[in-house]
Amino acid sequence: MFESLLIANRGEIACRIIKTARRLGIRTIAVYSDADANARHVRLADEAYRIGPAPARESYLVFANILAVARQARAAAVHPGYGFLSENAEFAEACAAAGIAFVGPRPHAIRAMGSKSAAKALMEKAGVPLTPGYHGQDQDPAHLAAEAKRIGFPVLIKASAGGGGKGMRRVDSAEQFEAALASCQREARSSFGNDEVLIERYVERPRHIEVQVFGDTHGNHVYLFERDCSVQRRHQKVLEEAPAPGMTPERRAQMGETAVLAAKAVDYVGAGTVEFIADQSGTFYFMEMNTRLQVEHPVTEMITGLDLVEWQLKVAAGETLPKRQSELSITGHSIEARVYAENPDNDFLPSIGTLARLRPPAESRAVRVDTGVEEGDAITSNYDPMIAKLIVWGADRAEALAQMGAALARYEVVGVANNIDFLGRLVRTPSFTEPRLDTGLIEREKAALGKQTRTVPPVVWTLAAVGSIAASAERSSTIEGGSPWAALDGFRLGAHAAHVVPLKHGEETQTLRGELVSANEVVFDGTQVRFDRLPNDGLRVWVDGQSTTATVLPGADDVRVFVGGQRWELERVVPAWAGASSRKPTGGLTAPMPGKVVAHVAAVGASVEAGAPLLVLEAMKMELTIFAPHAGTVVAFKYGVGDQVVDGALLVDLKKE
Repeated sequence: MFESLLIANRGEIACRIIKTARRLGIRTIAVYSDADANARHVRLADEAYRIGPAPARESYLVFANILAVARQARAAAVHPGYGFLSENAEFAEACAAAGIAFVGPRPHAIRAMGSKSAAKALMEKAGVPLTPGYHGQDQDPAHLAAEAKRIGFPVLIKASAGGGGKGMRRVDSAEQFEAALASCQREARSSFGNDEVLIERYVERPRHIEVQVFGDTHGNHVYLFERDCSVQRRHQKVLEEAPAPGMTPERRAQMGETAVLAAKAVDYVGAGTVEFIADQSGTFYFMEMNTRLQVEHPVTEMITGLDLVEWQLKVAAGETLPKRQSELSITGHSIEARVYAENPDNDFLPSIGTLARLRPPAESRAVRVDTGVEEGDAITSNYDPMIAKLIVWGADRAEALAQMGAALARYEVVGVANNIDFLGRLVRTPSFTEPRLDTGLIEREKAALGKQTRTVPPVVWTLAAVGSIAASAERSSTIEGGSPWAALDGFRLGAHAAHVVPLKHGEETQTLRGELVSANEVVFDGTQVRFDRLPNDGLRVWVDGQSTTATVLPGADDVRVFVGGQRWELERVVPAWAGASSRKPTGGLTAPMPGKVVAHVAAVGASVEAGAPLLVLEAMKMELTIFAPHAGTVVAFKYGVGDQVVDGALLVDLKKE
């Protein structure tokens, strides 16, 4: 085994690798960009070195800088994690040339599977079933359009060097093809430095099922069963589970053996994932092979009891696979949810900000949290906005679903928009629980999964008001010198301290007037409410003899209440404006998040209809199209192609007709 290991990555995967390496007694070396100088993986590692500015192309993707650190720190091996350089054959070769072990497949396997088109040609020769499509070298737009017509719509355009849903578009008609192709190519160039695409028949109601494979340098290969990754949005996975629901032993063996056949075709070494698209009858086709560890590998670990990072390190050190195929088995069921800083109510746009509060559920045999951030850390626009992976295990799928629902209910995040409530609705929706799985599930269930209109229970208003009053009293008690003139506790001569707490949730408003009659008692319009402050912002209140315990977080603009597995965000209302909100209005022609202008779609002077595309932004390697909120004339673009814009910046001057 290696004495030292450099992790050429960041975030939760870097932390995950450090954890395993430490257990094995391996010295860990982290690298970081300026944006990650105080990141969790830096704090966890034995040593840490700066490799460049915040943009990944100037730091995590510059393998000369990483290898310089490896030599300086005397690293015996480099683990690339996933993303960044994990599937870069030149980096693997450079490691070998420097005498440093690369924890991953050999360069020829990375190259063979790095191009989706070349990989499909190779798999076809190996007898692996393929989806009908075009995987050729001719990238002329007219030729690609003709191939799409030959295949038959709908088709899927996919970046040949891509992954993670980047550079991928479904196209339903010939009229949509040109614009979709241009968008795919722009996104592919930005994400992978390669704008080549392939075209495939779009399988209706497809399931995305992948098989974890492993190979060693002694010619041994095994599959560690399958994962169902069908629940996606914008072709990016949201939930993953293992084993796949409805999988028969016969089909499992067939898919596993096919995956091993694909791995053997390139003499594969290390951890890899063979991804299949399957129709509702179970017929499956090879989609691609990821020559790295996958984000969703924990569900495989949970059902097999294995540490796949440990397997990677052993194989890279020249050892044989720890187990043979006959020694591998499945125990129970596991589900993973990706907790993101994003706004599901605004087309899942990423959110940036500081994690003012981050309290995941307690970990146990049945609950695991893989994360690269801690409370107080920032989610920035430089990298993927993942907060954590929440992984649960149960004796069967029903128990795993119950574990996931309970764990999500205990997850508290404040400071960025997040998808926790959305995930809670998702794991309860009948399409997932029954299950009726396919990659269109989220889109199909959009109405049921959207933000729900809820009536605020009376106890939530009470908790918010009591928490605000208690916090105000605590602030007053800490004012320097104890001056009564500076106090904010509602003091009145000859009477109890009086507080007015105006709150709003949606269209509901409540103004609670309370008198703080003692350190632990508030009276609202004659109703006595006793309360106790608990650790970690906890609050217990007694109303009419009934007690309720919650987390209450009063802020400058709102009060957050976490109670009974539900989250409530109550806005503070300016009292002089009945029902008015302190929130800033947003405009339809403004940037929904920081990003870069990559294309002007409409022309200056053009008349456009409502809903027409105006320009395209790129943020976190994802394209966002800005559409006209109303009919009008494009007077001017405020930013040129290539310009960076801040959140809320006015992008287009559109004269309303």
